Amino acid sequence: MKDYEEITSFLGEWGPFQKVIFLLLSLSSIPNGYVGMAMVFLADIPPHRCRIPQLNFSEGCLDGWEFSKEQYRSTIVTEWDLVCDNAWKTPFTVTIFFFGVLSGSFLSGIISDRYGRRFIFFATLALQTVFSILQAAANSWELFCALYFIVGMGQIANYCAAFILGSELLIRNVRINFASLGVSMCYAIGYTALPMFAWFIRSWRILLIALSIPGFLYIPLWWYIPESPRWLLSQGRVKEAEDIIRAAARKNGITPPDVIFKPEDCEQLMENKESQRLYTWLDLIKTTNIRNITLISIIIWIVISMTYYGMSLNTPNMDGDPYFNCLVAASSEFLGYGSIWLFIRYTPRRFTLPFTMILSGTLLLIIKFIPQDMHALSLTLVMIGKTGVTGAFGFLYLYGTELFPTVVRNMALGATSMASRVGSTVSPYIAYMGTYNKILPYILMGGTTVIAGVLSLLLPETKGEQLPEFINQVKPLRW
Repeated sequence: MKDYEEITSFLGEWGPFQKVIFLLLSLSSIPNGYVGMAMVFLADIPPHRCRIPQLNFSEGCLDGWEFSKEQYRSTIVTEWDLVCDNAWKTPFTVTIFFFGVLSGSFLSGIISDRYGRRFIFFATLALQTVFSILQAAANSWELFCALYFIVGMGQIANYCAAFILGSELLIRNVRINFASLGVSMCYAIGYTALPMFAWFIRSWRILLIALSIPGFLYIPLWWYIPESPRWLLSQGRVKEAEDIIRAAARKNGITPPDVIFKPEDCEQLMENKESQRLYTWLDLIKTTNIRNITLISIIIWIVISMTYYGMSLNTPNMDGDPYFNCLVAASSEFLGYGSIWLFIRYTPRRFTLPFTMILSGTLLLIIKFIPQDMHALSLTLVMIGKTGVTGAFGFLYLYGTELFPTVVRNMALGATSMASRVGSTVSPYIAYMGTYNKILPYILMGGTTVIAGVLSLLLPETKGEQLPEFINQVKPLRW
């Protein structure tokens, strides 16, 4: 379909229809902000000791442990005694979640591109909400982990589906603001809400229920959020797409033209072989152009994810009160997303991503040359670097929607997001290196971020241009 945005320009950019879509889809990402990070409090390890002191120090606590109630009434650690010989289960629980995230990234893209954006959006929203509540009723650590795996699948799939749906329903500057501020800032709001919930609720089961219940508030969205007309057109379902556009026009108080899509355009769409077939992951490497963009995007996602989580785990001066630490970490998200919004508005795409990555990587490399007694300067460099990486992380979602065509867009975003989980899985080991050498993690993260930033210079410019609909419209690299 040629020039979709020009054909539908009569709708305007910022009418009641667009405002509702922008607001509701942005708000839907709030739960995503605290679902993954909730383990900070659900699995915290309170001070503990053997219930009956053992005379033989070579044997464990045969009669169990006593945990301090000073900070928490209960966590999954106190529930199932995840200490000493069972201490490995606590970090492994988070690993299970990331495996769920990885699986959700893999499956959601295929389902979305085949059955629609709206279907996967509401299905994963229900999945995340219902299984989070079931977690609170888990009577064993094994069941808790199994349910957490499913929650991880829903969490990332729901975020990606909302992002894609909003990017395809909105156009031009509104789409940019939605991608850079709407979903990102609401994600940060959810992240910020987590320590506030946890401060008042010190029991892990009640906390999990409290964090899950807001998901039911999104049920009315079913009647306000339509399917993506772009996706419908890519499937040859022209009449359904027209019906949605006409409904949007009525909401905006606009009389649509008698014929929205001309017969010759519809014929061209129906004759296009790309709109008549089902797509698979192999289509992401089908042609030279999309293969190059897919491979480079995967590398960049892995590096940024590794650096983002690695810095979060290795940030200096984060010891102390967990509620305050979580609030500080969430606050840096606002600064990162706000900064990237300015870059998106006033600079080319091919400048924004390389600049933020190269700047962040360079600042991390400079830490090696800062004297150990200048702790405040090192901390400043780390926080600026983390802000840049956070912004780049949010920017990748927008850039990805502009680089990949409609017919595989959600699948491509799922694939690159899935690749990023490789980086997040590696990040704890990057931070662990700091136990032996405090500078080594920064050298590794800084060096790889700079290299990936230089590699991103090869990606094509997409600012102000039409979103590609089919694979043959993907742009070549800028050598």
